[in-house]
Amino acid sequence: MNDAKQINPVLKQVLELGPTLVFFGIYLLIRDETYQWNGTEYSGFIVAALVFVPILLVSMGILWALTGQLSRMQVFTAFMVIFFGGLTAWFNDERFFKMKTTLVYGTFSALLGIGLLRGQSYLAYVMAEVMPMQHEGWMILTRRLCLGFAVLAVANEIIWRTMSTDMWVKIETFGFPIALMAYLWWQIMALQGYMIDTDNDDQGQ
Repeated sequence: MNDAKQINPVLKQVLELGPTLVFFGIYLLIRDETYQWNGTEYSGFIVAALVFVPILLVSMGILWALTGQLSRMQVFTAFMVIFFGGLTAWFNDERFFKMKTTLVYGTFSALLGIGLLRGQSYLAYVMAEVMPMQHEGWMILTRRLCLGFAVLAVANEIIWRTMSTDMWVKIETFGFPIALMAYLWWQIMALQGYMIDTDNDDQGQ
């Protein structure tokens, strides 16, 4: 049963996507600056990454207060941001924040893969109420998203290790989310034949 309160979808998108866009904006403003604190010099990127943490937490807090619910994915992502943001500051090394994306996508892929090995779709567990679909369809979608997350994890490793920080920030902010949403939409459209028409089912009862 889904007890989440409904809020304006535009506000929901702002709360979910806003922190990343704010991080992008802050980074653009201070990327060429350096800051000293307690005798240690920090780059603009690291400062932007640290500022991103409380912004994300405030946004999630507002979302939870308005809806009464946060997804497991949101909670896990927030934990990873806090953890790797802390490592980034502690070691004064931007690589930790960049590796976060690899581990987030890699973990999603691994979790979906574990479910597949057990003959289950963990996607169905969290999405079946909003997108009714036959079991076979869920298994196909899960296999494809498992592969998709794995590809994004590998892509992030290649990008941050071979490209500039500027390029990584742009791809992290826009490229990966757009690619993931487009891929997910493509798969959902391709699996329409497995969708369950709940309206017809209700009328037939």
